[in-house]
Amino acid sequence: MSTVTRLDWRPTKTDLLVGAVVVNAEILAVLVYLAVESITIDSWRFILYAFLWINAGLYAVAKTRPAEASPRTRRIALLVAGGYFLVLAVAGGLVGPSHTSPLASLLTDGHLHSHGTTAAGSFELRLLPPGWGPAFVYQGSWLLVILMPYKVVGYLSLAYLVYATVIDAAGSALSGSLGLLSCVSCTWPVLGSLATTVFGSGSLVVVAATTWPYDVSTVAFLATVALLTWRPLARRR
Repeated sequence: MSTVTRLDWRPTKTDLLVGAVVVNAEILAVLVYLAVESITIDSWRFILYAFLWINAGLYAVAKTRPAEASPRTRRIALLVAGGYFLVLAVAGGLVGPSHTSPLASLLTDGHLHSHGTTAAGSFELRLLPPGWGPAFVYQGSWLLVILMPYKVVGYLSLAYLVYATVIDAAGSALSGSLGLLSCVSCTWPVLGSLATTVFGSGSLVVVAATTWPYDVSTVAFLATVALLTWRPLARRR
């Protein structure tokens, strides 16, 4: 029978030292980027949000150890975590239909948009600000892949935490549902549309979901990471 085995989530002196080094490196990366690229950052909070996703995700993974379990349990947990990551990847815009795919034409009422994609697909590396970039973009005839560092690290971290939580066999329903809310590109605009219908277009719920999607999704992501790391509903057996 498995036992819940997770490390103390509270930071040690070593954790604080490593954290200070990481934060300083991130600040340096931003300064170097601004010195090389002739751009102006209008809202610094978006840079902060990207690093919050990355740092919180990596810290939670470092503080989590899956419990001992049978091979069958681990396979099931891996399958659930893989499916969970796939859902977040699609909902969060990491993976989706290409602009030239038949599926995209269905979603856009038959209006296809061609961007010069060849049959073999096109690859592009976009030098976005640190945390958001460098972003790898692939567009083929059917598939569009946009890999931003903060999303990749964030969603992989959530998947790992879900893997550990499934093995613990407790708390996954609550934490998993919150994890889906961390989708930036899809979840909150959809919830905003639903809220408009239910509460009216002037409600605070609608304003929050449609005006501050990155703010709200970051709060949801951090809450999810906290729940999956702490796992207050987990039982020791």
